[in-house]
Amino acid sequence: MSLIIKNLKLHLNEDSNESSLLNKAAKELFVKPEDIVSLRAVRMSVDARNKSDIFLNYTVEAMLAKKTEQNILKKARPNIEAAQADEVRERTVLQNCDAQVVVVGMGPAGLFAAYELAMCGIKPLLIDRGKQIEERQNDVDTYFKTGLLNFESNVMFGEGGAGAFSDGKLTTRIKDKRSREVIEAFSSLSELEEVRFMAKPHVGTDRLKIALVKLRKQLLDMGVQIRFSTCLTDIEHRDGKLTAVVLNDSERVECSACILAIGQGARDTYTMLWEKGAEMSQKPFAVGVRIEHPREFIDKAQYGKFMSHPRLGAAEYALTGKSGDRGVYTFCMCPGGTVIASASGGEQVVTNGMSEHERNAENSNAAVIVQVDSRDFASDHPLAGMYYQAELERLSYVAGGKNANAPFERVGDFLNRKKPMPPSAVMPTYKPGTVPYDLHKLLPDYVANGIADGIKAFASRLKGFDMYDATLTAVESRSSSPVRINRDESMQSNNIKGLYPVGEGAGYAGGIVSAAVDGMKAAEKVVLTLSQKRNSSFAR
Repeated sequence: MSLIIKNLKLHLNEDSNESSLLNKAAKELFVKPEDIVSLRAVRMSVDARNKSDIFLNYTVEAMLAKKTEQNILKKARPNIEAAQADEVRERTVLQNCDAQVVVVGMGPAGLFAAYELAMCGIKPLLIDRGKQIEERQNDVDTYFKTGLLNFESNVMFGEGGAGAFSDGKLTTRIKDKRSREVIEAFSSLSELEEVRFMAKPHVGTDRLKIALVKLRKQLLDMGVQIRFSTCLTDIEHRDGKLTAVVLNDSERVECSACILAIGQGARDTYTMLWEKGAEMSQKPFAVGVRIEHPREFIDKAQYGKFMSHPRLGAAEYALTGKSGDRGVYTFCMCPGGTVIASASGGEQVVTNGMSEHERNAENSNAAVIVQVDSRDFASDHPLAGMYYQAELERLSYVAGGKNANAPFERVGDFLNRKKPMPPSAVMPTYKPGTVPYDLHKLLPDYVANGIADGIKAFASRLKGFDMYDATLTAVESRSSSPVRINRDESMQSNNIKGLYPVGEGAGYAGGIVSAAVDGMKAAEKVVLTLSQKRNSSFAR
């Protein structure tokens, strides 16, 4: 047994070595430091509510002599409790299983679905329309430099999915035992020990690439078949059951199950699935812009005199507000990061945010987005939200000059409806480049007005958020999927059994961890179904 000790405060002016935490833990337990056999941090968060006294809040696990632990627990102190043994998740392992299972997409949902299947004795075929991360990086760099987009290898398509070019946030709201497994995996693969216990863990796009290469090797060693530049172009089903998938328009693969982890950029795949009869529905999402401030400004606003303290790193924020009956909020905040071009097709300008692990770039950015839903779409067609999203991206492409440049506007010009001027104190980081543009003419009124209302409201909570020279770059259109591929409790398509839509693209997740967990759960359902079929055949 061991003890969990909560709320151990380590002030920034205190030494951060292990002995400091050891001494604090001993004091809290009323024992001598040498009585503690072992100590490890299990959670750490920054408490910056009082900017004159920012501290790190630790939860630690301490092991002592069994009798000593029992005596401490008898005193029923609120910050001390017995540690719970890690729950061991039981797996059904199928021996000599030759069932063909196809996993489509190598974002978090697809990668962890393939991992779970391999752990259960199934060697799936894992495909992605894009390239492996090393080659994909070259294609992305070319796009950033020249505006020349590879439609099949870009920020959206390829090994790692859209998350490979992001901040690598592992924060999640879901309460699922699999979440810890995902975080532990990323900690090990990226060689970042602190990811295991940070309240808001992040990996960074630079370390994600390292993790992806290691994960690929691990999957190959487990027998997973991996194929890049392989696109799902058709499905076949009969009597409500999936029978085969077609790859690259020519290769037919019969399969027992297909886990669809296609991400939200694969509009051609959504269209194909709709035409093939998969039940789908509209899903609300949010659209807007990326706002950029100097990193030092955000750090000072959040940390005051402690800005630039080595234990704190770049500061984060998360802000919410209302504009009429619509929610307005910041999303995917990237401290010390850049705004990146995230188009995946022709005549698109799309923005997103990215940070490397050190989060030390000149600017900090976040999406400022406004909720949109069926009242804003042109029809009740299940793909109407996707068409709405695509039209905003096309208009942004036109506004940027039809050459992959993005339209941008200074916050002050935007709020005051003044003529858009070139950047001044804050330089937009989007590449290939930006052009001044009146964003009120680009965005629907309810979106533009919602952004303005949001910025004003956020400035009342984070002083200076409405900085005149801060920049807005359009369009942030892919905060979440505009489509849901409907599924039942078995995680199979409502009307095509054997088809398992998962992850963010299918409308069931909202980040790296939740998408990975969704993929794992679908894999478990596949294993359960195959196991039941095997047992049924044995019974006959």
